[in-house]
Amino acid sequence: MEKYIFDTKNEMGTAAAAAGAAVIRKAIAEKGRANIIVATGASQFEMLSSLTKAEGIDWGKVTMFHLDEYVGMSEKHPASFRKYLKERFVDKLPAKLKAANFVNAETNPQAECDSLGRIIADYPIDVAFVGIGENCHLAFNDPPADFETEKAYIVVELDEKCRLQQLGEGWFATLGDVPTHAISMSIKQIMKSGCIIVTVPDARKAQAVKDTIAQGVSPTRPASILKTHPNCKMYLDKPAASLL
Repeated sequence: MEKYIFDTKNEMGTAAAAAGAAVIRKAIAEKGRANIIVATGASQFEMLSSLTKAEGIDWGKVTMFHLDEYVGMSEKHPASFRKYLKERFVDKLPAKLKAANFVNAETNPQAECDSLGRIIADYPIDVAFVGIGENCHLAFNDPPADFETEKAYIVVELDEKCRLQQLGEGWFATLGDVPTHAISMSIKQIMKSGCIIVTVPDARKAQAVKDTIAQGVSPTRPASILKTHPNCKMYLDKPAASLL
C-alpha cells in the first residue's frame, strides 16, 4: 500500500481524485469504458468535489457502482447515501454517466444484493474510491468482517462504534435514529478492483489508520486487508496520519 500525507483536506482530496481520474482516463482509452465504485461519508467530500471537476473524462463511458446503503433508508432522508451521491457526485458531473447502479435498500434487502451482484459480475471495476471507518470498517463491513464470502453485496449488522460515528458526523439526531443494518459491498468484491483509492481525513480516524497500516491483516481490522492489494493508494491529511 502506498500512502501520501497532506497538510489539508483539500490537498488530500485533490490528489486522491487526480490519481483516480488518471485510472478512469486510461481505462476509457484502452477499453472504451470505465467502471468505478464510489463511497460516501464525510471522508469523501473533498475528493468527490475534485473528481467532478476532473478534465478529459468522457463520463458517458463510465459505469458507477454504489458501495453501501442503510436498510430501509428513504432516499429523501438527509443521511441517505443515494441522496448524497446524487447531490455531491452524479448531479455535479458535466455529462450523464453511462449507468449509475445505486443500492436501493427500501426494497427486499437480499433481493437487492442478488440483483446488484448479477450486474456487477459483468463490470470489472477499474477503480474503487473508498474510506475507512473509526472502527477500521471497509464499506459497512464492521469487525469481525467476512473476508471469505464470494457474494458481491451482503446484508450486515452495524456495530455500535460504527453507528456512533454516523451520529458524531451529524447525519442523525440520536443513536436510536441510526439504522442497525445495511447493504454493503463485500470485502472480496472491493478487493477485485484494479485500483483502490483510500481517502482518510481527521484525527478521529488516526487510530484506525495506525491499526490498518501497522497491525496484521485480520477481520477484526477490516481495512487491514487493503495492504494485500497490489495497487492500493491511501491519501491522508496530517491529523489522520498523526499516530503513524
